[in-house]
Amino acid sequence: MKFQVLTIIGHSPHPLSGDLPSPADRLAQVVDVGTAAERLGYDAFAVGERHAGAFLSSAPTVVLGALAARTHRIRLLTGVTVVAILDPVRVAEDYATLDQLSRGRIELVVGKGAEAGHFDLFGLAEERQWDLQKEKYELLRRLWSEENVDWEGEFRAPLKNVTTLPRPYAGPPRVWHGSATSLNSPELAARHGDPLFTANAIQPRAAYARLIDHYRERFAAHGHDPARAHVAAGSGGLLIADTHEQAVARYKDLYEARVRQSFRPHLEGRAGYNTPFRTIEDAIADGPQLIGSPQQIIDKILGCHAVYRHDLQSITVDAFGQSTAEQVETLDRFAREIAPVVRREAPSTLWE
Repeated sequence: MKFQVLTIIGHSPHPLSGDLPSPADRLAQVVDVGTAAERLGYDAFAVGERHAGAFLSSAPTVVLGALAARTHRIRLLTGVTVVAILDPVRVAEDYATLDQLSRGRIELVVGKGAEAGHFDLFGLAEERQWDLQKEKYELLRRLWSEENVDWEGEFRAPLKNVTTLPRPYAGPPRVWHGSATSLNSPELAARHGDPLFTANAIQPRAAYARLIDHYRERFAAHGHDPARAHVAAGSGGLLIADTHEQAVARYKDLYEARVRQSFRPHLEGRAGYNTPFRTIEDAIADGPQLIGSPQQIIDKILGCHAVYRHDLQSITVDAFGQSTAEQVETLDRFAREIAPVVRREAPSTLWE
């Protein structure tokens, strides 16, 4: 198993104290935690993209550029790049530039995003989101793998003899497809022989297993080697304590206050937006959240692996408003007490 740290740079008041850092301090925190993740031996650090809601991740390329300058080894991913609302020419240019700056450490996770508001913001029809994603992703593939591209589609002006610059550092970066609720992303990933990144953040395990099973079935049906069907899985936040009882006592108020704070009534009933695990006891028992003792967290990751057979586990340490010191402490403890066991029990050849 490989391990990634993910942030979507939430910027809401602390669910209990109401404290809210300045945008400058919050962004600096992300860079500090990313550099700590490299020092602690994590394989990747990912920055999300949001254009609606209380987030500071509208410009992930800028944040990843700062991380590229402060790190040397760790892979830098997106989580996700909302390719459906972007110009593929600009995506190709921006991320190839980052790939050069980081000397080949950039990988993309593309998806439609987990915010309903960004299609209106960019003047696009949400009901066309999958058509937008398919067309724009397939153009991005060509721009990175070909030169002198001629292209014509539905959602942007035609291209004639276009070669985007800079070219990627050492060939096209790996592109994962982020999947949370729909079979569209697993299908697109399978068609092109790309890896799948399942959100595994809010819904019960069976909902994500359905997406992964479809992906693996279609991956083989499209003639790709099943051994190349890499899968990654997210998590709904990481909180570690010495025992189950300590985890409940220490984090119950924090977890449940964040659930209330993040509830979006206008999206109630839409899969992937509001967690059904409202109490910390429910989250520990049945949710994707990694909360509890080290052994409980090991068991949950390995339980997911038995179903998902995933190569990469993504963790999030800033989901509940933790300070920089608390985040780094959590990363350190996970790296020492949990990651070695999971790496041994669920080995992966990803990135080797």
